[in-house]
Amino acid sequence: MFFRNAISVFTMILLPLTILDQAQAQDTKEKAAAVKDEDGKYFDGEGNPTFKIEQDGTVDWYTFSGYRRYHSDCHVCHGPDGVGSSYAPALVDTMKNIDYGSFLAIVAEGRKNVGGGKQNVMPAFGENKNVYCYLDDIYVYLRARAVGDAPRGRPPRKADKAQAAKDHEASCMGG
Repeated sequence: MFFRNAISVFTMILLPLTILDQAQAQDTKEKAAAVKDEDGKYFDGEGNPTFKIEQDGTVDWYTFSGYRRYHSDCHVCHGPDGVGSSYAPALVDTMKNIDYGSFLAIVAEGRKNVGGGKQNVMPAFGENKNVYCYLDDIYVYLRARAVGDAPRGRPPRKADKAQAAKDHEASCMGG
C-alpha cells in the first residue's frame, strides 16, 4: 500500500513537470524567428540556426540547401518534404519536439528504437560528408517545415549563396 501511494504521489509531482517540459520544448514560429544574421545564415534568440522566408517565398540559401540535401539523402526513409513513410517517422512532427543538439546527435550517431514488436534503425551519418557538412542546412529546412513556414515542394525562390557558405562547403568537403 505504501509503495502504491508513493508511486501515485511521485507521478502526481512529475507528470505536470513532464507536460511543462514538453510544452516548453515544442518549437513554434515565434521561437524559430530569426533575430540574428551572420553572412546570410540566421539564428534564433537562443543562438540556434533558423530560417528566413520572405513574403514572396524567397528562402535563405541555407534553407534551400537543406531542401536539396534532405531530398538527396533523407527523403528515401523519411518521405518527401519530411512527411514520413511506412519506414521512418515524419520529421515535420519530430522536429517540433527536438532541440538542435539532439538533432545533431541523432543524425551523427544514428538511433535505434524498439517497441511493439517493431525495430527501427536510423544509420549514423557522422562520416557522410554529403550529410554532416550540411547538417545546419537540413536542420533549418526541417525546422521551417515543422513550424509551418515552408510549404511542401521546392522553394520557389532562393537567396544567393553567401561567401561564408561557399567557404564552409569547400573546407568541409575538402575542396
